[in-house]
Amino acid sequence: MTSTPSVGALLRTWRERRGISQLELAGRADSSSRHISFIETGRSRPSEEMLLRLADRLDVPVRERNALLLAAGYAPHYAQTPLDDPSMEGLREGLERLLTGYEPYPALVVDATYQVVAANRGIAMLLDGLPEHLLVPPLNAMRITLHPEGLAPKIRNLAEWRGHLLAQMERQIALARSAPLRALYEEVSAYPVADRPGDAAPGEAAAYIALPLVIEHDGHLLSFVSSIATFNTPMDVTVAELAIETLLPADPATVKYLRSLGP
Repeated sequence: MTSTPSVGALLRTWRERRGISQLELAGRADSSSRHISFIETGRSRPSEEMLLRLADRLDVPVRERNALLLAAGYAPHYAQTPLDDPSMEGLREGLERLLTGYEPYPALVVDATYQVVAANRGIAMLLDGLPEHLLVPPLNAMRITLHPEGLAPKIRNLAEWRGHLLAQMERQIALARSAPLRALYEEVSAYPVADRPGDAAPGEAAAYIALPLVIEHDGHLLSFVSSIATFNTPMDVTVAELAIETLLPADPATVKYLRSLGP
């Protein structure tokens, strides 16, 4: 049976992940390196206020701040409200307006394990024609993108895009003790990748501002760059783990094609 890490061990792990010394953390938190050392070694129990301050200075994710508090014997500070709760109605409506306003360009909202919680018609257009078993709710953005029966065969720069997505997941796994996220990573990283030596970005040179997603749709080659937004200073675990991804057209041809599809 695996024992639960102490609050000191958890705090030390987060400090080391951020690459800062006890002295530097103490300075940021108006404390002393001696006190930080005592907390990490278990010789001192931090107050709830001090623990939240240290978590803030270390930029610990909201879910993990609750884990720190529980390890120290305190109650969780941040609620985890289901997105379908009546109290979340304003948030849901705001997200829907945001996604609709971005049309005809694709945009979606995912949670911490890439489950799709909302998407617009631009995303539906990209998913058109995919097998039903991949579209059964809850949809998973990583699974749909990298599955050999999903979008993967349509992505012209699959090697680069796949590498980008897997690296993104690896960074998240390093920051969060999430068994579901690790299980998803192990699943999608094991998908077979077809040998497509002809795949590449479009032949015309383009000054991309970021790695593009180059994907075929209905005989057209579309290019997008991805932008991800999160909520500022969230006070709820559910909200903290939502990410809004928008796909920005990377060339005039993509803009023209999407606008030609009409409302």
